[in-house]
Amino acid sequence: MPAAPPPPLPEPPRPGPPLLEVDDLHVEFRTPRGTVRAVNGLGYTLHAGQTLALLGESGSGKSVAALAVMGLLPTPPARITRGAVRLHGRDLLRLSDAEHRKVRGTRIAMVFQDALSALNPVLTVGHQIGELFRVHRGLGRRQARARAVELMDRVRIPAAARRVDDYPHQFSGGMRQRVMIAMALALDPEVVIADEPTTALDVTVQAQIMRLLAELQQETGTGLLLITHDLGVVASVADRITVMYAGRVVEESDAPRLYAAPAHPYTRGLLESVPRLDRPGRRLVPVPGSPPDLAHLPTGCAFHPRCAAARARCADERPALLPVGAAAEERSSACHFTDEVTARGGRP
Repeated sequence: MPAAPPPPLPEPPRPGPPLLEVDDLHVEFRTPRGTVRAVNGLGYTLHAGQTLALLGESGSGKSVAALAVMGLLPTPPARITRGAVRLHGRDLLRLSDAEHRKVRGTRIAMVFQDALSALNPVLTVGHQIGELFRVHRGLGRRQARARAVELMDRVRIPAAARRVDDYPHQFSGGMRQRVMIAMALALDPEVVIADEPTTALDVTVQAQIMRLLAELQQETGTGLLLITHDLGVVASVADRITVMYAGRVVEESDAPRLYAAPAHPYTRGLLESVPRLDRPGRRLVPVPGSPPDLAHLPTGCAFHPRCAAARARCADERPALLPVGAAAEERSSACHFTDEVTARGGRP
């Protein structure tokens, strides 16, 4: 008897109105070693209630791109040479520093990677959360402290009323990250950027933080931009995934299709290096080599020195980001041999 055909992939959720649009963003750093092109033509769209994962190894440019959106890049040495970052159609890159400060926290907020470094060690967490309400909402100290307790309780910090006067070092890594999430959500922003929010946390706490972000997003309808290097972390929360390598987008897709059949060898390599419960005992296959030097990128496809399927064309010609297959409006890939990669279905 012939095997039953596999069930169709679920349709991705219908996106809400566009919130954040990044278009052809280029960021470079002038250094003694030369010009480091950290972001080269990045583009994506984030909708209300949607989770978009920006994924890649360290050095791929994803965190630099997030800081550019927030207006937090150190200039110099950083310089945005091209592109637009539109929030509801308004280009944030054209705002003055004073105008950008009004947008940060109130309309777009960020959960930083290292909570211990991001929090001020000599101020209580209640003071730091409450400061947002004092500066942006004009509340008095007592009112701001009460709001801080409400937010700490909202992100499920036990005994929030007692712990509001504790200092960052008195919290565990997971609890500090909850404080950072509380600060990001304090002023009801429309977009939240979470930069590696589960770094250095154990697997159980990682799952708790990701579940908390998903629950809070469902409550508020916030657009969530999740920056990570781990496909396993985003498997259950991302609606769409944009994969970056050497500052460029190499694949973008709705999450179910990307996990079922990655269209770029780099994405396939990342998937093969993630442990899977449905394949016990399978040997993990890491992506060989290291990310390239962004000041001296390889010719052609930047991934070709690490790609087992590379051919002569890959070293000479940089592939464009082009639509893939029947779902062309849903996904794209920057590989000369996308059809062959997709046909493998992500299997080693």
